[in-house]
Amino acid sequence: MARKMDLSPDKVAQVIVRAREIEAKVGAWEEFDRSHPGEESAEAVLEAMRNDPARQALAAFIKALSRGEQARLVALMWIGRGTYEPEDWDEAVETASSEHNGAANTARYLMGEPLLADHLEEGLEKMGYSVEDAERGVS
Repeated sequence: MARKMDLSPDKVAQVIVRAREIEAKVGAWEEFDRSHPGEESAEAVLEAMRNDPARQALAAFIKALSRGEQARLVALMWIGRGTYEPEDWDEAVETASSEHNGAANTARYLMGEPLLADHLEEGLEKMGYSVEDAERGVS
């Protein structure tokens, strides 16, 4: 049985799908072949990623969430990575709420988590939600 999160699994799925799009692009950079002279440097590739439409879309989506939804999204990510257990949901949300310092910082914090999509998927599963059901219909 799913635990009540007061956060739509559909919204979490939106973040997961968008984070996966970004991860796929980072994966291409990781395979970057530095042996070919004249190709962009790794720094140039990273610089270009800051203006990436997928990153901008994910940041905008997170910023558009209410303050409470942002705190619950952070709490879910913490549960997924093992910082908190599902039975500590209320405490995780309370901590995320008390540490909240603006939508832009929350977006930056979440997007700086290297395994954001994995942690959110794991968090949904630990909270009793089907990741497949949540991601169905997300484009």
